[in-house]
Parts: sequence; C-alpha cells; structure tokens
Amino acid sequence: MNTWRNASLAVTAAALLTLTTACGQEQGPASPNGQSVGNAAPAQQPAEGGYGSGGGYGSGKDAAAPKAAGQLGVQDSKKLGKVLTDSEGFTLYRFDKDTANPPKSNCDGDCASIWPVVAAGDATAAAGTDASLLGEVTRTDGSRQLTVDGWPMYRYAKDTAPGQTNGQGVGGTWFAAAPDGKKAAADTGGAGGGGAGGGSADTGGADAAEPADAAGLSVRKDPELGDIVVDKRGMTVYRFTKDTAWPMKTACTGDCLKKWPVVAPVSKNSVEGVTKKGFVTFDRPDGIKQQTIDCWPIYTFAGDEKPGDVNGQGVGGTWFAVSPDSKLVGGAK
Repeated sequence: MNTWRNASLAVTAAALLTLTTACGQEQGPASPNGQSVGNAAPAQQPAEGGYGSGGGYGSGKDAAAPKAAGQLGVQDSKKLGKVLTDSEGFTLYRFDKDTANPPKSNCDGDCASIWPVVAAGDATAAAGTDASLLGEVTRTDGSRQLTVDGWPMYRYAKDTAPGQTNGQGVGGTWFAAAPDGKKAAADTGGAGGGGAGGGSADTGGADAAEPADAAGLSVRKDPELGDIVVDKRGMTVYRFTKDTAWPMKTACTGDCLKKWPVVAPVSKNSVEGVTKKGFVTFDRPDGIKQQTIDCWPIYTFAGDEKPGDVNGQGVGGTWFAVSPDSKLVGGAK
C-alpha cells in the first residue's frame, strides 16, 4: 500500500513540477520594466474597471443607429463554410452571451459601438434559405434588432470591406452566423470551451484543436516602442499588470473584455520570433480559452483600428505592449 501511495505522490509531484517549471513559481506581477513585484492576488479594480476609458470606440452614446440588413446573402468561406451577410456583403455575427429562446441581446453600450446592431424591418431572406427563421427582438432602448432562428444579429466595426470575417472568434464569444442562425465556424469548440481555471500545456502538435481563425504571433518593430508582439492580423498584443502569471489569474473580466479581447489559443507552429517559454492555454474561469506568453495572459485592444496602432499602450497605467520575451514594453504615458 505504501509503495502505491508513494508512486501516486511522485506522479502528482511531477505533474505539478511540470506546470511550475512552465509558469515559473517565482514569477509575480511585473512592473512596466519587467521586474517582479511580488505575487499578491490582483487588487480590486477601480470603479472604471481598470482597463481605461480612453481611445477606440468610446461610450455607448457613440454607437451608430442600427442599420437594416436589406436583402441577405450567403458567402462561401473556405474556412467557415456558408456565412450570412447583409445586402452589401458584410458578415453578420452572433454573440454567445445572447439567448435565442427567448431572443435577448446582451450587447449594449460600448459593446454596441464595436458590434453594430443589425436593425429589423426590411430584411429579406437570402435565396435558398428559410425565411421563417427571420425575426426580431426589442432591445433595452426600444429599437428592434434582426434575429435569425432567435439569435440577434450584429456587424463588426473592424470589418471594413465586404467578405471580411475579422470578428470570428473574438473573445471566444463572437462567431460569424450561418444562414440558419448557427455558428458558421467549421470548428468552434476550442474558442469557448469551459474550464474552471488554470493552464493546460500546448504540446505544439496539430492545429486541429485550435479555434477557427486563431491568431498566429510574430514580431513587429514599432518606431517608438521597438520590437513588440502582434497577432496574425498585425494587431498589437498587450498585457495587463493586474493579471498574474503564477498562479495564473486574470483581472480582466466582464466589460473589460469588450475593450481588451483575449488572444485565442495559438499553435506553437504559427509563432515566429516570440518566446515559447510558458506558452500555455489559460482556461479562464469564465470559460474562455486564452493564449499566454511566459504564462502571462495576452490581449488585443478594441481601440486599435488597424495594424500598427498602439492606442492601448499605457492605458490606465496598467496596459502595455509585449516584447518578444514576454516583458512589458515602456512605461505609463
């Protein structure tokens, strides 16, 4: 019996040592110069959420009036299959935090600035699709929003041309809509799967477990910040000083994620010039899977409108671009 127990303890210890080695038990929250400042639990966020109110899409009052979809269309995407579009060819999206039965939208305020609502009224079903699936839901402001099989429909502010699907997989909760209202993604299981927290090692194997359109990581030289990490779209990657790497915790939840979308899990094979130390997937308590570098959760910024933007740098004195070795770049501005 003792022999079995000793062996079991040894296996458990080895597993813990592996994760500790990957995520560095000696690490703690880092200051802007990358120096460890201890490993205390994240402090309570200030009233404004600790993620800044400046830059980007601003407050909900700036949201454009809902625009009707008109004659819906269907686009064939190599990655996503059949995708529902509006009359101009722009992709329509659905939000996992909404409900279809009964229909209800949970995207208001800042969210509706980033994800413009598709108005109900003149929408016509795409040729060959089921017109009975089209409906509407009354939003909290009294406006009417188009639904497909009960799911409220949105556009994405960063889709600047017809056919783009830049909103696919954002935050692990936004997905292009198929003509029947379901998710158009060929494989959506990885982006929003659940876990109670903690990390799971990335073995660097096949990309099959990766969410559709998962971002690769590479390095871009910024004229002011130097070498910084960017995703496959060239968008700047950030870290939050209120997060911790060991134990791996996030202080960006709820509304924070509307401005700071998580970077979805990335295959090691798609990484160029960025450290692969502590390159693990963070199973967040909210069920979203997030990529980490050196065990630090990483994000993009909704206020960065195009590749090369660094509008998130120094926001709130807590958000900073990331260097290829996972350190924070620069100091608060």
